[in-house]
Amino acid sequence: MIVAVAGTFNVLHEGHIALLKRAFSLSKDVCIGITSDRMASETRTRVNPYYIREKAVREYLKANNKEADIFCIDDMYGPEDIMADVDVLVVSDESLKNGKKVIEWRSTFSDEPLKLSVVRSIEKDDGSKISSSDIMNGVCSRDGSMDAIDIAVGSLNPVKVEAVRIVMEKIYGSVRIFPVDSKSGVSEQPFEDETVKGAINRAKDALGNHKMAVGIEAGVFERYDGLYDIQHCAIIDDTGKITIGMGSGFRYPDKIAELVRNGKTVGEAMGATYAENDIGREQGAIGILSKGLLDRRELTEQSVLNAMLPRIWDE
Repeated sequence: MIVAVAGTFNVLHEGHIALLKRAFSLSKDVCIGITSDRMASETRTRVNPYYIREKAVREYLKANNKEADIFCIDDMYGPEDIMADVDVLVVSDESLKNGKKVIEWRSTFSDEPLKLSVVRSIEKDDGSKISSSDIMNGVCSRDGSMDAIDIAVGSLNPVKVEAVRIVMEKIYGSVRIFPVDSKSGVSEQPFEDETVKGAINRAKDALGNHKMAVGIEAGVFERYDGLYDIQHCAIIDDTGKITIGMGSGFRYPDKIAELVRNGKTVGEAMGATYAENDIGREQGAIGILSKGLLDRRELTEQSVLNAMLPRIWDE
């Protein structure tokens, strides 16, 4: 028996996990549809890039020793060649109406009945349904807790926000993450000491009434045999204590370095040199240079975790 489940998985939360658990309880042959960035953005103002959403699902499967076929969907029905073989579609009670539409659509090209397995939506502390939007806006944690430690991130960049969420969850468990459009106070392309200054400024600007705030800034440094990218993270808490961390540095190719030295930002230089690279559009400079072996989220996690190390020692 083949079981299918689909969703945006904007931030993988307990509601999504309930759907996945139901699917695997019914069969070991599971296929998972994840909405494309285009489809997801039609109904949402903030959408994590597809690669981040897919990565989260794959990490969940790996952690639970599960395997599934994952595919991108660009409409509510999914690819006909895949859905033709599905026996059961797992849906939440909220998406039951759409599930019935999929049954009707499937009947137009297959005589085999498609069954629905309905999962009750997971609620957050106030009794309302948990949603990725609430999690992304800091209303609740991934598990629906509304009184978890609140941490601001001085950026609206979804890669940075998700990297902070992942690191802080490993340390504190449930966390509420608040993205803030903070200012770095440094040049668009930071060089040398501007980098850590920009990270500190972003953290301070984002703190407000939050328990803690995180600022992240990537800058370029003349080191060893060329121009290096070293990402810095600054974390400030409500007592005013600041801790700093760095990610692993990597050297830019000479042609990129020369463009940056002559006034272009790294983004402009990479765009001019690797304009058609799909990995780069999703995973940034490190995605291009490592050929997908390391992505921006992982690189950002390094700097955030390193900035938390002095706090872990103190605790």
